[in-house]
Amino acid sequence: MFDEIMGNEQIKKELKKSILENKVSHSYMFVGIEGIGKQMMAKAFAQMILCTSEQEKGCQQCKSCMEFMSHNHPDFLYLEPDGNSIKIEQIRYLQRKIQEKPIISNKKVSVINDADKMTTEAQNCLLKTLEEPPEYGIIILIGSNENAFLNTIKSRCMKIAFQPIENEYIKQYMEKVYGLTNISQDMLEAFQGSIGKASILKDKEDQYKMIENMIEKLDKTDMTELMELGEPLYQSKEEIGNILDYINIILLRLAKENVKYANCIEIIENTKKRLYQNANYDMCIDNMIFNMWEEIN
Repeated sequence: MFDEIMGNEQIKKELKKSILENKVSHSYMFVGIEGIGKQMMAKAFAQMILCTSEQEKGCQQCKSCMEFMSHNHPDFLYLEPDGNSIKIEQIRYLQRKIQEKPIISNKKVSVINDADKMTTEAQNCLLKTLEEPPEYGIIILIGSNENAFLNTIKSRCMKIAFQPIENEYIKQYMEKVYGLTNISQDMLEAFQGSIGKASILKDKEDQYKMIENMIEKLDKTDMTELMELGEPLYQSKEEIGNILDYINIILLRLAKENVKYANCIEIIENTKKRLYQNANYDMCIDNMIFNMWEEIN
């Protein structure tokens, strides 16, 4: 069941072992950055728990697996945010469903995706179920921001910390799925070990190459040309966070030969702060480019 999920091999082993030894916990917290397979792992784990085969768990042939794969399993519940958050009404619904005894399997599994977006009221409501779960009930929380969970929630869940996916796995994935065979090391670093992020950024390769060209010409051109080279920055307001992270990756590489580039990282971080404070966007980019050029020259 886990074979199609890249990375985090130790977690796969631990989850398989818990099923084989009948030591599945009542509550889990799958945490780690976005796009590294937490949701896929949770669903595969749920199918294996619910599988009724006496041989291989997650057999994909028993009635339970067939119902799961058709998204129609009566003993499986999947919740995700309603708008920007998971609300107390959703948790109350989960509580009602989890009290109903299993129909096909001998367990019931509830997965809450983006559980770190539960409101405080929703978390406090869920706490009651985590404290006294029915013996057949299993809850898996998925989140990228562990700090968003109440300590009382965290203390009642088995934490499974997912690690970023190795670059070699990401390269294999991008080649297999998208036919991309010439991904630069800078781009790989920008993916930050996230296949989800890689899938989003792959269509921005030309844009990112233009930005890389601008940074590499900081010491080779005047401000007028530099502003022209930086045009993609002015057109990328919605994804400027990812772009500024990418610029930092380039600066770190160039800093190995010239320490002045390391000083530019502080300029990038100050730009982030001003943008987060809703300062004028174009003015922030103007100042950033000018300050980097001045630092290098």
